[in-house]
Amino acid sequence: MKHTTTLWRWLALIFVLSFGALGYLGYQIYLTAPPIPKSVVSTDGQVLFTGEQVQRGQQVWLAAGGQQQGSVWGHGAYVAPDWSADWLHREAVALQTLRTKAIAGDASALTAAERGAVAGALKEEMRKNTYDAATGTVTVSPQRAQAIRQVADHYSSLFGNDQSFAKLREQYAMVENNVPAKADRQALTAFFFWSAWAAATDRPNDPGISYTSNWPHEPLVGNTMTTSAAMWSMVSIILLLAGIAAMLWLHGAGKHEEEAVPPKADPLLGAKATASMKATRKYFFVVVGLLLLQIAMGAITAHYAVEGTAFFGLPLSEVLPYVTSRTIHTQVGIFWIATAWLATGLYIAPLLGGKEPKFQKLGVDFLFYALLLIVVGSTAFGWLGSLQRAGTDFSFWIGNQGLEFTSMGRVWQYLLFIGLILWAVLLGRALWPALKTPSESRGLIAMVFLSATCIGGFYATSLTWGQTTHYSMVEYWRWWLVHLWVEGFFEVFATAVIALIFTKLGLVRASSANRAIVAETIVFLFGGILGTLHHLYWTGTPVSVIAVGSVFSALEVVPLTLIGLEALQTWRRSQGTPWLAAYKWPVLCFVAVGFWNTVGAGLLGFAINPPASLYYVQGLNMTAAHGHAALFGVYGMLGIGLMLFCLRGLYARNLHADGLLKPAYWGLNIGLAMMVFLSLLPAGIYQAYAAITKGLWFARSAEVIHSPVMETLVWLRVPGDIVFSVGAVLLAVYAVKLLRRGHSPQMAPAGDIAAAAR
Repeated sequence: MKHTTTLWRWLALIFVLSFGALGYLGYQIYLTAPPIPKSVVSTDGQVLFTGEQVQRGQQVWLAAGGQQQGSVWGHGAYVAPDWSADWLHREAVALQTLRTKAIAGDASALTAAERGAVAGALKEEMRKNTYDAATGTVTVSPQRAQAIRQVADHYSSLFGNDQSFAKLREQYAMVENNVPAKADRQALTAFFFWSAWAAATDRPNDPGISYTSNWPHEPLVGNTMTTSAAMWSMVSIILLLAGIAAMLWLHGAGKHEEEAVPPKADPLLGAKATASMKATRKYFFVVVGLLLLQIAMGAITAHYAVEGTAFFGLPLSEVLPYVTSRTIHTQVGIFWIATAWLATGLYIAPLLGGKEPKFQKLGVDFLFYALLLIVVGSTAFGWLGSLQRAGTDFSFWIGNQGLEFTSMGRVWQYLLFIGLILWAVLLGRALWPALKTPSESRGLIAMVFLSATCIGGFYATSLTWGQTTHYSMVEYWRWWLVHLWVEGFFEVFATAVIALIFTKLGLVRASSANRAIVAETIVFLFGGILGTLHHLYWTGTPVSVIAVGSVFSALEVVPLTLIGLEALQTWRRSQGTPWLAAYKWPVLCFVAVGFWNTVGAGLLGFAINPPASLYYVQGLNMTAAHGHAALFGVYGMLGIGLMLFCLRGLYARNLHADGLLKPAYWGLNIGLAMMVFLSLLPAGIYQAYAAITKGLWFARSAEVIHSPVMETLVWLRVPGDIVFSVGAVLLAVYAVKLLRRGHSPQMAPAGDIAAAAR
């Protein structure tokens, strides 16, 4: 007990210090973010852009699809260009051409010395910081102003209805006249210019390093990897190896407790499903429906990488453009996984508390319909807003904010925040009897409640930015939500729930599980909280973000090396217990979580996390490979495993079509592996070569994206997608059969689990 108390104190200390450091670095990002000038003017007095246009352009881009259509500073979708890298290259080429013509009519007529002089002058002009803090102006030469106007005309035509750009729009999977108003298109070009200006312009008093630490790779303007990125990458690799060695040493050399002996009968066999527990059934059937919707949208989105605006010849983009299909694909993935976890908490809370609180079922039912309203409403309004080009205010408040994984409008975010607080309250009141009663499991139950409180409270970070918030700060707060909310507190919550499940089944001793969960949470949050910063290397942040982010994101990987081994060992220990066959597939889902944690989050995650790697591959399919393997492989399989466990207790044992679960399980896992390793990862490696040799602009250009190699790799997704989809459909058939049998008068009732099992 004393040892466990010490661990809790360490957890509290790590929590406070880590969030203190993260908050301090956030303040530093705010102070050192690229300035938004009041105006961009040429030396001959022409005003090119105003600060109001830059801020308005950010809103216009987000309303037009934002991170669901191309990216800025590497964050977003992959079919359209990274607009920062694309603008930077186009402006550099345009300025180089103008300077060449000033010397000779043709570049081939230049001598080697003249070509060197042009290249040197280009780098000097593009990197020189002419921002005057006193007047708030950025000054450019007349020649650069001419180059900027040329690039601005290109984007104005691209986002308008100029028919000469129809082919390029199709290659980018863009709809025609995406930004109808001319003033908005002008503002959009101002934002793109500013994002590229910050990427190439040296920081004050820091020559050779731009506001984005020389990202993206662009040799024309001297954007090459910085010394700090290379050095901290080496440090992170050394720390990773040292951390894994230390954990394996401690794990092997430590005193191992006697393994738990599984009971002779199912400890949960006599558990009675309360009214609120039964009310969670509908959550799980919605989970399956949302999973199928996500898969359908994923298939359509992937196909747009080949045809652009059609689906096997059908003009599907007229009613379901790429922006909408990708938004639904990414957002619904979060919805169904989170719903499975929320429902598991509501199911297990009365089971642990041993008592059904008054009006608990009413609260569970109300929360379900509230969440359903949020899912349907945010999806429908986001879709309609995109189709109707409803404008920036509509998009921000009730449509599609254009931010990856956090795209729903602000009104829906407010409602979801209230819903999560209600969920935490429902969970807490059901767990309260167990929390106030001393027991070996109380520490685990406390971890479930505390992580649930954090899930509810930390969703408030989605409310921290506004329409005019600096883009660097939008990214800072967005990753608080995506990384800390999903990858942090939800993972702690789910891990504690799994530990409680194993404890209730008698597979793990409560005392050892209690200590293990607190210890693992310490290690995970120690790396995970500050590891958030590895998403922010190139988003206009100071160099200190690279140092802290690279070090702690490496430590974040360390505990993942043992999770798969522990899950597999737990499963093997249970093989000689006949009654555990009923829980075979939920437990094997947890084993799959361990595998994908090691491969998807660990191996593929660390392959892109070091600054030296992410400098070249941010915004490429290497990230997509990691994202698919980690998001579905870890969090998706975890949600499915929890769902299968809960359904095992909600319906009589003889109602389950277990024969469908084996092909469903292997279909999902094998299909995911085929998708990642036959298509996404090779595509990412191919693009990485292009980014290293020529620059990010080239890796994301239509020339590469629609090259025979890349389009072939897109088609190679089809076999994996088919296998994966078959697995999901079989899971859906299992759920439908369970639903039908559960309502059939000829089948056994599902009230008393013990009676039904007999």
